[in-house]
Amino acid sequence: MSAKRIVILGGTGFVGRHLLPRLCIEGYELVVLTRNRAGHLERWLPPGADFHDCDVYDRAALVRALTGADAAINLIGILNEKGDSGHGFQRAHVDLTSTLVAACRDAGVRRLLQMSALNAGRGQSHYLRSRGEAEAVVKASHLDWTLFQPSVIFGRGDGLLMRFRELLRLAPVLPLARAQAKFAPVYVGDVVEAFVRALSDRSTIRQVYELYGPEVITLKKLVRKIARVMGWRRWVLPLPDALGWFQAAIAERLPGKPFSRDNFRSLRTDSVGGIDGLHRLGIEPVALSARIEGLLGRIDSRQKRLDRYRAGVQ
Repeated sequence: MSAKRIVILGGTGFVGRHLLPRLCIEGYELVVLTRNRAGHLERWLPPGADFHDCDVYDRAALVRALTGADAAINLIGILNEKGDSGHGFQRAHVDLTSTLVAACRDAGVRRLLQMSALNAGRGQSHYLRSRGEAEAVVKASHLDWTLFQPSVIFGRGDGLLMRFRELLRLAPVLPLARAQAKFAPVYVGDVVEAFVRALSDRSTIRQVYELYGPEVITLKKLVRKIARVMGWRRWVLPLPDALGWFQAAIAERLPGKPFSRDNFRSLRTDSVGGIDGLHRLGIEPVALSARIEGLLGRIDSRQKRLDRYRAGVQ
């Protein structure tokens, strides 16, 4: 094991909640940085992990947190910002990464594992642009870095399947922007495995790994599949881009910002890979179709499943 004490930024998010228990099982000592320790339930932290209060945008505070660590993992990322200027993405992705790289250098921490995104630096969205700029910061550093570029990630507690399940539960007709956008969803367990293997394998240093699943699916087919698994008859209505843009402009003003203009721009670039990073790491990927029923909480008798498929989704 090349790293023992690991400082994690973004450890309370979706991927972090899956990664922390696995790293503890592997014997790592984890320090999870947070700006709101009181707002997190520490009881879900596995043995060997601890919260530390830290403003991750404060370089001096980061240096103190990183001192004595063997590696840092940056999982911080946002899918939406306040407004549509790109400033929020710039701060969360580029500015934070620059601060972290400098803090690692000051604290003597050479190993950095950085979460990015498939298509980082491509397309027209603030999200993808800022992810690409953050990657450039990491690549220009003298750290022993590894970059991970996942497609959309699915798994228990994700923001993909669960969000559409709730929308479909409420709406018999679901207007859908960018319905033909393509994804290769990757299982969160495979993403976790990629991080774990990279920590103990020095051949992953200065490498970029595209993480995507074995199935390519359009957004329209994904939403229909969710409805079918749940046994709901729903009409999925693809929108032309002009209406899709209008939908995004309205939705980003709703509580929770379920969809935004920047999400719309991101969907213009298909989230499918070219060089299989999971294969390079020796990981056999889990297909979405193999897990979707269990994740959605709809495991029925064989007859109910047959009835559901016969009913279909229009």
